[in-house]
Amino acid sequence: MEEYGLDFHCSALLDQYRKNLDLYNKLSNVVNDKLREHIRLSGIELNAIEVRVKAEKSLVGKLERKGSKYQSINNITDIVGARIIAFYNEDVDRIASIAEKLFVIDWDNSVDKRKMHQVNSFGYNSLHYICRLSRDFYFDREHPELNTIPFELQMRTALQHVWSAIQHDIGYKSDIEAPDEYHRNLSRLAGLLELADNEFSRIRTAIADYRRHASVLVKNGKLEEVMLDGDTFKSYLELSPFSKLNQKIAAITAAELHETSFMPYLAVLKSLGMHTLSDVEQLVKTYEDDAYQLALYQLGSTDIDILSSTIGLQNLCIVYILRSGGGRQDVCNMFEHINGKSPNNELIADIIMEQATRLPFMAKGNKNEV
Repeated sequence: MEEYGLDFHCSALLDQYRKNLDLYNKLSNVVNDKLREHIRLSGIELNAIEVRVKAEKSLVGKLERKGSKYQSINNITDIVGARIIAFYNEDVDRIASIAEKLFVIDWDNSVDKRKMHQVNSFGYNSLHYICRLSRDFYFDREHPELNTIPFELQMRTALQHVWSAIQHDIGYKSDIEAPDEYHRNLSRLAGLLELADNEFSRIRTAIADYRRHASVLVKNGKLEEVMLDGDTFKSYLELSPFSKLNQKIAAITAAELHETSFMPYLAVLKSLGMHTLSDVEQLVKTYEDDAYQLALYQLGSTDIDILSSTIGLQNLCIVYILRSGGGRQDVCNMFEHINGKSPNNELIADIIMEQATRLPFMAKGNKNEV
């Protein structure tokens, strides 16, 4: 083994580290598994999670700098270290709550560096816990000492991690002797990152509030107040607005309806000038009979026994296009929104145009807007 010229006390600590290395590796695996499992169950999206055992040379450097302050190897609390990088400040707090349930926290030696700055200063932000495994969540009878070994858990946002990496890269410390200009510039950048962190959280909360409010409006039938977008369309689909028409169409050939995503039709509906869910609702009410007549012509002489669950909406859009003065190219464009560009779209459009021109609704006039 490599010798480093440490004094007797530090050499004894290093020897103990070497003896414990298998335990440290086992502890790191347990911590990694427990954190990943419970964070996954919480639904929190992470930027990264890292668990490592401090390398020997890194430990030696620490012992050379301040080995005399450690009475035993367990006084070095970061030999096993975990770092969790989240996207939002509130997720850091949620992860901390998970850690508090999983581990025993040494509160005297834990620190929330997010709260350490003066009101007129900015800098490194992170939440550091010194932990031990709780016997309630993990106990190995063959290695009971695993519950006595401390480890460090760092929790921060991605932007806080960026700031930490920059500080480390340029060797910046707030107490170094450097021109005030450098301190001011770095403090200003830290303030911008902190502001960005807060704004991301505020925007996420605002969007979540909007989604909840829109969902309530949809459930209460106040569709004229709800703008048509991906989230509101999903809420609207929970009301099964096309179910009645689909069942009527399926009954033509006693077909089974195969569930298919309606989301590609969002772009179609928007391209047809629909801005609110009320516009979509009016589409159903106005053109339901004509959409059924189109399906009757399409299926009446067939024995098709499986239909897509989007058949009703598809025919509603086709009827709307044609009743609004659209033609073959507009129908083709609709299928490009749904299926992507393909020569088949033109063939489908030709067939539909041939079918539609034989139906009564084409003689009802060319303009009947939703």
